[in-house]
Amino acid sequence: MDETVTPEAASRLRRPDTTARPAADAPLDAETFARLTGGILASVSQVIDGKPEAVQSALIALLAEGHLLIEDVPGVGKTMLARALAATIDADVRRIQFTPDLLPGDITGVSVFNPVQRQFEFTPGAVFAHIVIADEINRSSPKTQSSLLEAMEERQVTVDGRTHVLPSPFLVVATQNPYEMEGTYALPEAQRDRFLLRISMGYPDAAAEALMLRQRDAVNPLDGLTPVVSARQVTAMIAWARGVHVAPALEEYVVALAQATRSHPDIRLGASPRATLQLVRAAKVRAALDGRSYVIPDDITALLTPVFAHRLIANRSAAGGKAGAAVVADALERIAASVRVPLAARP
Repeated sequence: MDETVTPEAASRLRRPDTTARPAADAPLDAETFARLTGGILASVSQVIDGKPEAVQSALIALLAEGHLLIEDVPGVGKTMLARALAATIDADVRRIQFTPDLLPGDITGVSVFNPVQRQFEFTPGAVFAHIVIADEINRSSPKTQSSLLEAMEERQVTVDGRTHVLPSPFLVVATQNPYEMEGTYALPEAQRDRFLLRISMGYPDAAAEALMLRQRDAVNPLDGLTPVVSARQVTAMIAWARGVHVAPALEEYVVALAQATRSHPDIRLGASPRATLQLVRAAKVRAALDGRSYVIPDDITALLTPVFAHRLIANRSAAGGKAGAAVVADALERIAASVRVPLAARP
């Protein structure tokens, strides 16, 4: 039988004691939820200029108990967004630079023999933190990438037959470069399916880039960020968002969207049941961030591509010279237009 080792027994990377800490946790209500989420968004936006959608997506991934995959070319702020989100939470944070020589044990931990006690002791790896930044995740081998599968899905790792529970909340924010770049390994389908959202930062507009040149020449904006919420508050915010109401008609709408991807002629691999569940969870958080206690169809359609696109695989015969991502995007657009949107009943 597996033994369970709590994360309190694991050594972790902590911020210095001089870091400013938020006030004591207050009972969570709608006003407190809005204040805390507004504080997180405002804090991260100080570092990520002109990208409110990306900042909101990161917060949705955190509060929906999912994981975030940021894919884009180098130098557009992928890692900066991950580090800025981590800096807003008074919690354990670790960053892993994925390289070809990184080993699975570097992530999950290893058992080391203690000659004094004459027994093996578990040494926790870098995954034992509330927020794990997996930088350039697709530069490591598939074997190393797969070491995150259990952690991302079950929030635990198993080493030498012993199960070690990860902290809560737990979020993996991974960055990756496009597959066509040198030195990258494509993420396997099983791992892509464990990411709630995949987003792209994109290049900043001219005004935001000029402002960056003026403000960041001598000062790192991350140095000015302090935690605005605690790990306990994040847990309470997650519970609050889960209480958002989803009408049965909207649940059927999400299922219809997922089933449409599985039968679409241009799609070889459709959305999994995990994708269906995560779309609903993400829609709940989006509704809560908008100040609503119920989900509307716009919440679902707005998140359809970020939640589904990275999980789908296009048929090669349907590409017709287009990249697979373009085929998937076109298919999702047609699916969203063809599946009937439920309407609210008239009083």
